[in-house]
Amino acid sequence: MLKTTPILLSVSILLILSQACSVPGISTPDSNSMNTAIAQTIVAALTQTSQAIIPITGLESPTATQTFTPELPTATQTPTETLAPTPVIPQISVSVPTNCRVGPGKVYDRVGALLVGEVAEVVGRDPTGNYWYIRNPDQTNGFCWLWGEYATLTGNITILPVYTPPPTPTPSPGFAAYYARVDTCTGWWVEIELENTGGVSFHSISLTVRDTVTDTVLSMYADSFTDINGCLTSNTKDTLPSGATRTVSAPAFTYNPIGHKIRATITLCSSPGQNGTCVTQVIHFTP
Repeated sequence: MLKTTPILLSVSILLILSQACSVPGISTPDSNSMNTAIAQTIVAALTQTSQAIIPITGLESPTATQTFTPELPTATQTPTETLAPTPVIPQISVSVPTNCRVGPGKVYDRVGALLVGEVAEVVGRDPTGNYWYIRNPDQTNGFCWLWGEYATLTGNITILPVYTPPPTPTPSPGFAAYYARVDTCTGWWVEIELENTGGVSFHSISLTVRDTVTDTVLSMYADSFTDINGCLTSNTKDTLPSGATRTVSAPAFTYNPIGHKIRATITLCSSPGQNGTCVTQVIHFTP
């Protein structure tokens, strides 16, 4: 606004001078022409003024400095492929040699054994979880039941099916006999150790010993099992149950039989009086 004041003042002076210079009686230029000229002069002055007050654009105002923040790359996580767990085949080993049978129990026949250091595949278990159904280590394509008392299992045993055991077989009698020692008091006699390996209890015994050197034969029968301990004591049991052991004293020789070959014939029966089921074994030994 300050710069427009001199221009307006100049226009005013021009108007005054134009009026002052006009002489009365003397013809003056056409007022319209004069007004046009004045108007043109004012427009020109205003134009110059507007150009004069145009702001200086050469000087740029300071521009705010832009801070460049680098964009960190976003880590792209590749989805991990979920793989189905590889099933581990259940296997079994033992710390003590263990028999393998056609069923889960001693009443079943033995068909193999798992020895210490051997490993067998487990394919099932019994409802009690005490026996394991395994590939028979003694038969290429066979299977059998193994007691788990001394067993260590590896692998996923939760996938094992529960198998129903086969019917319990009819108990059969059986026993093992071993020479134990020679004892003496009034005479000398051999002692035989008996082990009931079957499913039937024994209630009577018939025992015959023969010295093959002197051809001496001694026999006895009893409805009990007696162990004579020298001249002092004796121990008598009425039965020989399944799984139990008994020591039995044979009839006494009148001489010391040590060094002679002895043949012993033992018959055990399931009922007194040598009735019921009877089983006989013959053993040879040299005391």
